Amino acid sequence: MTKAIMIQGAGSNVGKSMLVAGIARAFANRGLSVAPFKPQNMSNNAAVTVDGGEIGRAQALQSLAARRDAHTDMNPVLLKPETDTGAQVIVQGKRWDTLRARDYAKAKPKLMSAVLESFHRLAKTADLIVIEGAGSPAEINLRAGDIANMGFAEAAQVPVVLTGDIDRGGVIAQLVGTQTILPKTDVDHIKAFCINKFRGDVSLFDDGLTAITEHTGWPSLGVIPWFEDAWRLPAEDVMDIASTHDGTFKIAVPRLARIANFDDLDPLSADPNISVDIVERGRPLPADADLILIPGSKATIPDLAFFRAQGWDIDLTAHIRRGGRVLGICGGYQMLGTEIADPLGIEGAPSTVQGLGHLNVKTRMSEQKRLALTAATYTPTGDSVAGYEIHLGETDGPDRARAWLDIGGRSEGAASANGQIMGCYLHGLFTADDFRASFIGDLASQDFNYAADVEAVLDKLASHLETHMDLDLLFELAEPAAP
Repeated sequence: MTKAIMIQGAGSNVGKSMLVAGIARAFANRGLSVAPFKPQNMSNNAAVTVDGGEIGRAQALQSLAARRDAHTDMNPVLLKPETDTGAQVIVQGKRWDTLRARDYAKAKPKLMSAVLESFHRLAKTADLIVIEGAGSPAEINLRAGDIANMGFAEAAQVPVVLTGDIDRGGVIAQLVGTQTILPKTDVDHIKAFCINKFRGDVSLFDDGLTAITEHTGWPSLGVIPWFEDAWRLPAEDVMDIASTHDGTFKIAVPRLARIANFDDLDPLSADPNISVDIVERGRPLPADADLILIPGSKATIPDLAFFRAQGWDIDLTAHIRRGGRVLGICGGYQMLGTEIADPLGIEGAPSTVQGLGHLNVKTRMSEQKRLALTAATYTPTGDSVAGYEIHLGETDGPDRARAWLDIGGRSEGAASANGQIMGCYLHGLFTADDFRASFIGDLASQDFNYAADVEAVLDKLASHLETHMDLDLLFELAEPAAP
């Protein structure tokens, strides 16, 4: 019978996603069929699944760690923030509604049935389900109607491992305090704890472990040292995007307010010959950039206004005048055109706005979202690429005649007459090593294999957990997934 266990955090960003990925790879390496599961996620960095839906990028990485295809059942509820107070709600891979935070709180109980349906369906396909919570169960103000943490643990009757982050300090209070404020029915689901992100001599925390165990009665699964190679794995949270400065070829990326699907940056950051400069608001686009990459956006028209408010439109024009190259992907592609029309008010009030005007194309927003895993050919060289499409709107115009991707006979993308400015809807281009080398040129690493690098890091993470985490006890604590 399938067993299940849930990793929850005593706070946000304690490393739950990374732990689930490492646990999944470790048990896959032991010969088990493993599946990751997250009842509710919030991220604009989505992945397209084999069944034609979308899930959080972290669950896609975890499915890769488990050596299985990503499926919408792995993340049945995905929230994609569009404003500071509202988000698009994706249920089992498809858009369900767009709700303000207050209205979503009222809708959550209706979503539990879909969450449990996906969980039980997934359980039929695996020996072990490793579940990731969201945020922290200590947020007891959100307990009513909860589907992400203890609400799910209660409904599915799964045991919980509580994780603390020692790097931010106060880890004893994190864990003991969580037990203190939770109702006893929730505390009863917690079977063990672990400490993550320790730097230095682990034995120095022996007395801390004893104190936590004495106060809570929970056994420890271990103190897990800081995993130095975590940055080499795809990031889900926009706050985890970091600049790299070691490479010769410099790519500047404006951090849009609603940046989305920024996994395009992962293989660029990992390439040792490329520097990626994430440009924050208030900073000009650097004059020494070889390429400016405008990434995807969850709200293209508002992010275009944000782009102009930073003065980046002026910097971009100067960059082009100096002979610099520009690439826009998805929302960035739409921004580079002459016009974006949103007659149905998909992104707010119905409107038509002037684009940056560097590509002679126009975009018209539509309600139908395109979601597809896509294989293509880079026509200038014949390099094969594979990625995904996830966008609203259609783009057309004279510069489409210089499309530079071929998708099964369908042309994709647009380019200026001199090839200096390019755009397309296909995410994931740079994971293809040959394409990355062709696009960047001689300054790209010719012997760097991105996919092999990610696989090596996942195996290293699994070994890290095998060494520092009691995975035998974790499996023993896992309980059968009730039908």
